[in-house]
Parts: sequence; structure tokens; C-alpha cells
Amino acid sequence: MRQDLFKARNPDLRASLAAMQRAAATARQVAIQTNTAIVVVQGGKPVRITADQLRKEF
Repeated sequence: MRQDLFKARNPDLRASLAAMQRAAATARQVAIQTNTAIVVVQGGKPVRITADQLRKEF
């Protein structure tokens, strides 16, 4: 999928992966600041990650 994005003709589409990564990082930071959990999909299943788990990652 990444290769497809890098080869896209539309410059906005090429930049979308980086934008999603920035948004995910911001969501993690906000979750830590507000002591809330986030939900991500891993292996096709939703996984809840607590603020404490996020703090250990950073």
C-alpha cells in the first residue's frame, strides 16, 4: 500500500500517509495529556491502549 501512495500522481495523496502518521502521533499525545485511552486496529481487531501504556511507549 505504501508503494502505491508514493507512486500516486496526486501530490495530496502522496502526502496522505505522512499526514495520517502525524495525526496518530497527535492523538497519542492528547490521550496522554487527558489520561484517556485510544483504540487502534491490530490484526483486524480493535485494541484499547490506555494512557499509561502510551506513556511507556514515549
